[in-house]
Amino acid sequence: MSAAAPVEPIVVVPVGADDDALDACLAALDAATPAGTPVWLADDAQAGPRGYAIVERWIARTRLRADYTRRQRGIGEAAHLDEVLKACGDADVAVLAPDAVPAPGWLARLGDCFAADGAIATATPWSNAGEAASWPRIGEIAPMPDDLPALGRAAAAMPAQYPELPAAIGHAVLLRGTARRRAGGLDTASYGSWYAALIDLSLRLAGLGWRNALCETAFVARRGEGRPADGDMDALNARWPDWHSRLAHYLMQDPLRDARTRLGASLERVGPPEPQRDLFA
Repeated sequence: MSAAAPVEPIVVVPVGADDDALDACLAALDAATPAGTPVWLADDAQAGPRGYAIVERWIARTRLRADYTRRQRGIGEAAHLDEVLKACGDADVAVLAPDAVPAPGWLARLGDCFAADGAIATATPWSNAGEAASWPRIGEIAPMPDDLPALGRAAAAMPAQYPELPAAIGHAVLLRGTARRRAGGLDTASYGSWYAALIDLSLRLAGLGWRNALCETAFVARRGEGRPADGDMDALNARWPDWHSRLAHYLMQDPLRDARTRLGASLERVGPPEPQRDLFA
């Protein structure tokens, strides 16, 4: 009997209120992701009339297998995402920020990361605004890349070593469903933002022996970094009093310095794209 084919991850986009960013995100998602990929646009009563029209038009035209849900009243970012993740059960879920712009091949590369190491519970790609996973400089927000497809091809040519991150980062992250459920999901009683809830989940996963890895073969651009809700950092500090010192040490030591240099060198060498290769490699 042949082994069962791996179940493809679900892409979840928590719809935001920035219509232009959402439009750019969905256009890039459609172009950078294999046809038929399941996508869930989850709206916590954020989109206005123009945003809804963008979603409606995109769903009518996309090559992806997309669904849209909207709450009549918002319940908050972390609570809404936890509701969505629970509905996905044990499936692996890639949460893509609504102002993120993925490079071609991003989802396949993240899937490769999970396939390479069953201990990896979260896989985060490079980003221009990715904190510990930022490129070209750690902890800095760089402008949106001029040639994102070329940067995606440069990342794809990197050796896949999947080094450790202090925590997953919210521009884009693939969550292993079984690990997420064993860790108890998001703590919506303590945190209002996805930003803080994801850090907390990452630290709980690490405490259970799972890994939070950088997928250095993928790149997802973003306009800016995520932000905590009021009170989130106090709650994070109370539960994880050494978190900020650990993060500061990581940023100062920058163990990914060589990987950043290699990505820059790969970008200098990258050639023109091969038709459709990035989507299906």
